Amino acid sequence: MEHNKFVKGALILTLAGLISKVLSAGYRIPLQNLTGDIGFYIYQQVYPILGIALVLALYGFPTAISKLTAEKKDISVQYFMMPILTILFGICGTLAILLFFNADAIAIFVGDERLVQAYKMASILLLLIPFSALLRGVFQGKGEMKPTAYSQIGEQLVRVTIIIVMAVCVAVYGMDIYQIGNFAAIAAIIGVIGAVIILIFFFTKTKPTTITSQSIPWKYYIKTILVFGLIASLNHMLLLIIQFADSFTMVPGLMEYGLSNQEAMEAKGVFDRGQPLIQLGAVLGSSFGLALIPSMAKDARDRQQHIESSLKISFYLAWGATIGLILLFPEANQLLFQDNLGEQALTLLMVAILLSSLVITSSSILQGLGHIKWTAIFILGAFLLKWLLNWIMVPYIGIIGGSIATVGSLLFLTITTLLKLKMGQSKKLVHMNWKAFIIANFGMITFLLIVDKLFSTDTFSRITLLFFVFIVSTLGALIYLLLLIRFKAFTDRELCLLPFITRFLK
Repeated sequence: MEHNKFVKGALILTLAGLISKVLSAGYRIPLQNLTGDIGFYIYQQVYPILGIALVLALYGFPTAISKLTAEKKDISVQYFMMPILTILFGICGTLAILLFFNADAIAIFVGDERLVQAYKMASILLLLIPFSALLRGVFQGKGEMKPTAYSQIGEQLVRVTIIIVMAVCVAVYGMDIYQIGNFAAIAAIIGVIGAVIILIFFFTKTKPTTITSQSIPWKYYIKTILVFGLIASLNHMLLLIIQFADSFTMVPGLMEYGLSNQEAMEAKGVFDRGQPLIQLGAVLGSSFGLALIPSMAKDARDRQQHIESSLKISFYLAWGATIGLILLFPEANQLLFQDNLGEQALTLLMVAILLSSLVITSSSILQGLGHIKWTAIFILGAFLLKWLLNWIMVPYIGIIGGSIATVGSLLFLTITTLLKLKMGQSKKLVHMNWKAFIIANFGMITFLLIVDKLFSTDTFSRITLLFFVFIVSTLGALIYLLLLIRFKAFTDRELCLLPFITRFLK
């Protein structure tokens, strides 16, 4: 009964995470359309800092607090919640002070002094994290996942709405485009306040605390929150820390490449077009594989089957999404972002969909098996490699160097996490049906190439292009998936995880 409650709760959180990730990726397309590549650049310079803060509030600290909550039979406001809140304020307050007083230095370092105010605004967000993280952690520790799920979706809806309204104001009323950075921070702050209100509503309704007297193990609390909380959140920061490295290194590197400051900012905005596509692709590629992880059984044979199925599903779906998007990228770029700037670099960047999907799945499995520190080491290693490759390559080959750096760092991370999973196993990590895989690829690629030869999209209006891309991508995906199923790439249990599967099985 308790296991079923846990699995059900994990699935609720997974669904909420899916919805919020789709929202988080989707709103950036109208943002770029309304404010252009410069507006998108400004937003993406601030977003990684905001995103990292929000991940700490949603995944990192709540995970650590839920562990502490689960270890106690009774939790009290005075002897549990207040000490935890004090520790969180100590951590977040220190980070907020460092960010606020170093905003000028950071802005100079990234090559745009007009971002100072946005970085200072972002520091305020850190002061709100303790409230949402504490309440989420307590609920999760009690096995109540709905408050976290509702607060996550509510927070994202508020944030996205404010950002889109702000983008409209910039486009229609001619507001200073650098207000985008300020409003990105304001939207995140109001979103977290909305989440806290939702969590307080559930807290007053369920009253999970009791009145009890107990000693306060300050050292244990601090160690758990610092080590377990920060490390646990790194897996969810994978794409964010890649963007974080870009925000610090791309513009200075592009100026060394020979672009003016303005041209470098625009080029960075063009490069950032790849981020929402990678995020959406990674969500598609990893989500159904991740759905197996909460139910990983204690029996070693069953656990191995779960690991194999998770990796296999992620690989098949992410590969299909990557190849399909690469072949359709000229049309997708024109449709989503109104022109074909950066096509070569962005097409190469789409390889990150496959790699990030595999990394998200494999590192989640490693965390589930207790190898939390190893995943953190691998991710930090990938971050340093991305920074180094950007520093070396962007000054010589521009944004293509940024794409190579992203793919290279993710490839390193994919190899290291899969090798760690393979250690100690005598059998293959995954048994692939290569016949089904080759046939499915041949069918999808042939269809997309034939369509490309039959239709010239250069004269299409944006509405016509929308219908064209939607229909062709849907048919290509159906051909790929149906051929995989027809030639038995999946087991029956794996098929049950795929959407609308009963229709495919018929």
